[in-house]
Amino acid sequence: MSWTDVLSAICLIGGALSCLFGAIGLLTFPDVTARLQAATKPQTLGLILILIGTGVQLNLGYATGLILVGLFQMLTAPVLAQLVGRAAYRTDSVDRDTLIVDELGERIDREPGVR
Repeated sequence: MSWTDVLSAICLIGGALSCLFGAIGLLTFPDVTARLQAATKPQTLGLILILIGTGVQLNLGYATGLILVGLFQMLTAPVLAQLVGRAAYRTDSVDRDTLIVDELGERIDREPGVR
């Protein structure tokens, strides 16, 4: 077994565990904001690790496609989480008592036309 096989196995197992923990958090966390954390951060890390583990086994031409997939995931996951969080806030799905800092509420109070 070569060092690339070991690195690939470590990355694939780490990525799978990260995705598993994210899914468990998504099912068990109590509110929308906590679920958003579980849906974006570990899932993105897990996908990146899986792509690295796969890319180590491929030649350079195919690995560049995996890099594009990883970049697209890192760019879109935070934007999606922001939009879902803002929609949840607007529909009062967020328990505002649990928020330490409520910047959106302060902005809405200050500027009534802001949505």
